[in-house]
Amino acid sequence: MAPTREYRNIALTGFMGAGKSTVGHLLAEILGFEFVDTDRLIEQRQNRRITDIFEKEGEPFFRRLESEVCRELEGVSDRVIATGGGLAVDPSNLESLRRHALVVCLWASPETLYERVRHQGHRPLLQDPDSLGRIRELLAARTHAYRQADILVGVDFRAPLDTARQIASGFRRARNPGTSDRPGRTPRPT
Repeated sequence: MAPTREYRNIALTGFMGAGKSTVGHLLAEILGFEFVDTDRLIEQRQNRRITDIFEKEGEPFFRRLESEVCRELEGVSDRVIATGGGLAVDPSNLESLRRHALVVCLWASPETLYERVRHQGHRPLLQDPDSLGRIRELLAARTHAYRQADILVGVDFRAPLDTARQIASGFRRARNPGTSDRPGRTPRPT
C-alpha cells in the first residue's frame, strides 16, 4: 500500500502566462488560505526584479534561489503557492512540493500562452525575436515535468474562477477522500 501524502497546501505549476497568479489569488480566497508567489518572494528577498537577476547573475543562480524558497515552503500550511514556470522542472523541487502540497499544473497551448505574455517585457526567457517559437521550445522541454503534477487542468477555454473552483474541489477531495465538498451531499461510507 502506498503511503498517504499530507496535503497542507496547493502548489500551482505550469508555464508562464498559464494563470498561476490569477488563479492562485482566487483559489486562496475560496479556501481561506494565504497566497504565495515564489517569483515575488525571490524579488522581495533580492530587492530586485527577476529580469535583473537573470541579467546579472544568470539563470543557474536564479534556479538556486527557487530551490531554496521551495525547501522553505515545506514548513508552511494553508497556502496556495504559485511557482515560477521552471521551478517544477527540477525533480528535487517537485519532490519538495509533494511533501506538503497537492501539485496542480495549469496547462495552456503555446498560442494561448503567447497571447497572454507577448507584451510583458519582464519575462527574461522570452527575450527572443521569435517568442512563440521560444514558448513552443520551452514548453516541449518542460512537458514531462508538468505532467508529473497530481492534477493537470486545461485553462485555454476556462475562466480563472472556474479553474480555481475546480482545483478547490479536487483539493478538498484529496484532503478528505471520504467526503464530498458539494453542499447537501452525504459523505460516502468508508
